Amino acid sequence: MTPHRNGSTGVSEFLLNCFVRSPTWQLWLSLPLSILFLVAMGANAVLLITIWLEASLHQPMYYLLSLLSLLDIVLCLTVIPKVLVIFWFDLKSISFDACFLQMYIINCFYAMESCTFMVMAYDRYVAICHPLRYPSIITERFVAKAAAFILARNGIVTVTLPILSSRLNYCGRNIIENCICANLSVSKLSCDDVTINRILQFAGGWTLLGSDLILIFLSYGLILRAVLRLKAEGAMAKALSTCGSHFILILFFSTVLLVFVLTHMMKKKVSPDVPVLLNVLHNVIPAALNPIVYGVRTQEIKQGIQRLLKKGW
Repeated sequence: MTPHRNGSTGVSEFLLNCFVRSPTWQLWLSLPLSILFLVAMGANAVLLITIWLEASLHQPMYYLLSLLSLLDIVLCLTVIPKVLVIFWFDLKSISFDACFLQMYIINCFYAMESCTFMVMAYDRYVAICHPLRYPSIITERFVAKAAAFILARNGIVTVTLPILSSRLNYCGRNIIENCICANLSVSKLSCDDVTINRILQFAGGWTLLGSDLILIFLSYGLILRAVLRLKAEGAMAKALSTCGSHFILILFFSTVLLVFVLTHMMKKKVSPDVPVLLNVLHNVIPAALNPIVYGVRTQEIKQGIQRLLKKGW
């Protein structure tokens, strides 16, 4: 035991009990998780390098896509290597400070990813509903302001929760029934009243992610209405194809979050390992899918990758 920063007697480290009730899960999950991690890191790296080196991709939409890739890389690196170390070497310990840093990064970068999807949805709305005004609205300056807003809003709002959780008195209890330092998994170990933590988690999540999703679906609703009015031959198919990849990824992102919330609400009817599994997978599957879907469905990116490969040869 070591003294806490707030002066109470607490713990110097936590132990992540990752699928201890189902040890076979660790074995079976380690292989696909490793593959997904390598795909996510490799695909996002290729996408970033392609956008950086290809002058034709130096456009606002691709800058937003670069931001999304950076967020995915950080989320993957924050969670997956530690989970694999637990699976392979049974190294469950995580220091007190590292645990709350991980909590902050996960909360903050989830919110930033959601906010980035919202800005990308607005980009597509302007491109399809106001095509003539697109070059004057979606500029590099707009992207810079949007990036600053994404970083500032989510960086500031999400910092309260890990700070409050770190100030709790843990009374020597340090075994987290999770693979990551999720707020509710950590704070319930405390001897203090954690009602405020729960309220902040609920209010913050629905305020940030909920408002983003409302604006995202509003944008795509307006896009769909505009697309249905298009008379030119092939214009509707082209517009839907342009937005298709964006909407697929946003829908997957929001669906996984919704399933995660529902499993927490019905935790008495669902195995405790299910929300833990969703927690882990949500840090790697979207990160692996985002660059692949964009790479396959966006002709400019596909051509940029092909040009880079030819130069490499």
